[in-house]
Amino acid sequence: MCNLYNVTTAQEAIRSLFPGVKDSLGNLEPSIDVYPDRMGPIVRNTDAGQEMAMVRWGLPSSSKAQFDAATKRADKLRAKGKEVDFDHLLRMEPDGGTTNVRNTASKHWKRWLGVANRCVVPVTRFAEPDPASKAEGGRTPNAWFARDEGEPLMFFAGIWVRDWTSVRKVKEGEITVDLYAFLTCDPNAVVKPIHPKAMPVLLTEPDEIETWLTAPWSEAKALQRPLADDKLVLLRD
Repeated sequence: MCNLYNVTTAQEAIRSLFPGVKDSLGNLEPSIDVYPDRMGPIVRNTDAGQEMAMVRWGLPSSSKAQFDAATKRADKLRAKGKEVDFDHLLRMEPDGGTTNVRNTASKHWKRWLGVANRCVVPVTRFAEPDPASKAEGGRTPNAWFARDEGEPLMFFAGIWVRDWTSVRKVKEGEITVDLYAFLTCDPNAVVKPIHPKAMPVLLTEPDEIETWLTAPWSEAKALQRPLADDKLVLLRD
């Protein structure tokens, strides 16, 4: 599951691919490492047209996941003899967000698969944990993937949600923010030896980007597939 990626590109390179796009990014840093629950640049569909914006990575977790987490918390409090307002506890249950979307047949995700909630996420390289390279007692290092050694621009197929109210972190309390995540699929032959479960859905051609942003789901869902093996490389740093 991809939980780290990098964007190293000129802002104009992104803007040039989307004629008429509104640029709300401000001054994009030359290189950004994006981690879960951090801000990352996306190009999203809005009622006023396409917009480049900084949005927080991690879509809302399912209501069941939140309910189960709040139930466990309530049970622990009751075991200590404390009274519990479960509705309040559920409302304030922290949700760090879901970074990757795989099961698009899920009722939780279906409501956001339409064109209005589509976005693309610029990326030049993405990471997957590489357990085989882990030294004894050390941290699991990342393997990095890109289109080629030059790390040209490509995009994750993403979805976004406007004005979601939740508690992301206890210290923040309840906040209302825009959120995004991107789809995953079966891994191709390049990613599979490192991460056999999944890889991000990648768009590398203008017609793929156009389809993802404008086509009905019946057509766009065909893009939830592994990138061709010859369009991705494992970087050797």
